[in-house]
Amino acid sequence: MTGHPILDDAERAAWDAYVAMRTALDRALAAGLRDDADLSEAEFEALLALHSARDRTLRTGELAAALCWERSRVSHLVRRMGERGLVERGECVDDARGTWIGLTNPGRRALLRAVRGHTALLRELVFEPLGPDGLARLESVSRTIQESVERSRGTSAEGREPDDGAGGPGRAREAS
Repeated sequence: MTGHPILDDAERAAWDAYVAMRTALDRALAAGLRDDADLSEAEFEALLALHSARDRTLRTGELAAALCWERSRVSHLVRRMGERGLVERGECVDDARGTWIGLTNPGRRALLRAVRGHTALLRELVFEPLGPDGLARLESVSRTIQESVERSRGTSAEGREPDDGAGGPGRAREAS
């Protein structure tokens, strides 16, 4: 890191604008998920991960890795989602301690409703106001910052920690 420890006026203005935009956008997207499909952001992310998985199922640890959450937090989320019929738990026959989390038909329908609304809202709030040139700039800036974060954390472009040669698994993070 270089430079003065206090942000200058231009840095502060850019950062404040970014934080205000991110906060407003996060709130608008969360409200859209609630309105369109009665889903929280966490439920939406979990349903997306399950929908993308082979056979629409993941083990608890795999879902935790996809969400970058602790297993206990995922277990609480899955319990609540199971009570609503969005997912179902199943025993893992080859590992008595393992549990499969599966996407149910009601969960799939909720996800599809959410995706439709989410996509429309992203277009309305982000893509249309930016236009093609702004969209290209947003992608470029986002990739530049992501790469900077990954370099500072010692992670690769896939979001995984480098293999230390000891066989330790890296953390994976899907882009959302």
